[in-house]
Amino acid sequence: MDKEVLPVLAVDLDGTLLRSNMLYESFWSALAQGWMVLFQLLMALPGGRSRIKHVLAEHACIDPATLPYDQGVIDHIRGWRARGGRVALVTATSDRLARSIADHLGLFDEVMASGRDENLKGKTKARRLCERYGEGGFAYMGDSPADLPVWGKARTVIACNPGRRLSARLATLHPRHQTLSRPNARFADYLRAIRVHQWAKNPLVFLPIIGAHQSDLATLRAGFMAFIAFSLIASSVYVLNDLLDLGSDRAHPRKRRRPFAAGTIPIEQASWMAIGLFAGGVAVGAAVGPAFLGVLLFYHVATTAYSLWLKRKVVIDICALAGLYTLRVIAGAVAAQVPLSMWMLAFTLFLFFSLAAIKRQAEIVDSLADGGRVLHGRGYESGDLATVSQMAISSGYVAVLVLALYLNSTAVDRLYAFPELLWGSCAILLYWISRMAMVANRGNMHDDPIVFAATDRVSLCCALLMVVIVAGSATGFGLL
Repeated sequence: MDKEVLPVLAVDLDGTLLRSNMLYESFWSALAQGWMVLFQLLMALPGGRSRIKHVLAEHACIDPATLPYDQGVIDHIRGWRARGGRVALVTATSDRLARSIADHLGLFDEVMASGRDENLKGKTKARRLCERYGEGGFAYMGDSPADLPVWGKARTVIACNPGRRLSARLATLHPRHQTLSRPNARFADYLRAIRVHQWAKNPLVFLPIIGAHQSDLATLRAGFMAFIAFSLIASSVYVLNDLLDLGSDRAHPRKRRRPFAAGTIPIEQASWMAIGLFAGGVAVGAAVGPAFLGVLLFYHVATTAYSLWLKRKVVIDICALAGLYTLRVIAGAVAAQVPLSMWMLAFTLFLFFSLAAIKRQAEIVDSLADGGRVLHGRGYESGDLATVSQMAISSGYVAVLVLALYLNSTAVDRLYAFPELLWGSCAILLYWISRMAMVANRGNMHDDPIVFAATDRVSLCCALLMVVIVAGSATGFGLL
């Protein structure tokens, strides 16, 4: 019996072999290397998509080993090769990037990709395949409606995770088509992508309201709207940060599981998510007032600058993080129109500097545990661990000192019926900061210390004790 002669299997890249899109991957990677690439892209626009892809490929820094491949597609390719078939990577991605991926995987006999002046997509791809293998002389594996002209010329049709509409069209075009499916993104994945858990930092906007002892409905409403606005704006920046940080996230032992880095959510959706969240935050901020909106927009600009540049600068990144935390406190005061105490400003600045240093300390520890000597995407080395740890502890202790000096001021006597009780908060804060630094040094810290504190049982107990102390000092537990 004659052995079956298989046609050449032509495999698409974006959305098929990859759970991502190389046009977007290369754009965000190039932008992460330097924002000046935007001007070169504007100059390349008249040349069409092929020229844009060429510019992006020249500036992007993408490690093929870390890209999110579809294991089901890879297994299908290996099975095809095991049966004696040849496999070609045929993609609209630039030739340079396509060949680097093919070289890494070692699964392809040849590569066909977009050149400087030709975008290998749709009808162009169908024509090139027919010229190379003849009409009906190849099998094609793709994922999108743009592949319909190619499937129309193929002997065998393989659709990777097609939607309902595409499946219906394929059933008419090629009733015996094959389908490879993978799980779609869940609602929980989108919540992870916008980092809802990071909203635990945004109640900081209520600190000036608490410090001013104002609890009227209008003030609380302004604080709540400030919380919503900061949450939406922060989420838009988190999405942007994840896109700019795809390379370093994929090299990180925990961050590589994030939805965009892992390819769980299509990367092309991320830009729209960032725009929608930003627009929502601006709308709520405008409703609070122009002054608050100004602080909110400054926060967005500062956070974007941190994502693009500042986070790679040693020590400056810690200062920037502390400043971004403190901006939430300032924004709360502006939104509620309450005076911001210089005591609170000094206390929060030192405390947040400590927490920012703990964040970097935890990342260095994680990098050492993973065998690295340099923190990928940051400017720190393994030898910096001791210095960063000292920065975290000393700054935290200065925050305790500021609190102690404040408790000795006349303002406390006017605001509290039993101010002596407040000294217990210094002891609790001293313990909490010391423990946080210890947890980070042992490699058990979350990526964000404030988020860790919001879910850590010991930290929550410390917070509860602080609330009891403050409440007791205000009322004297009924003794006064």
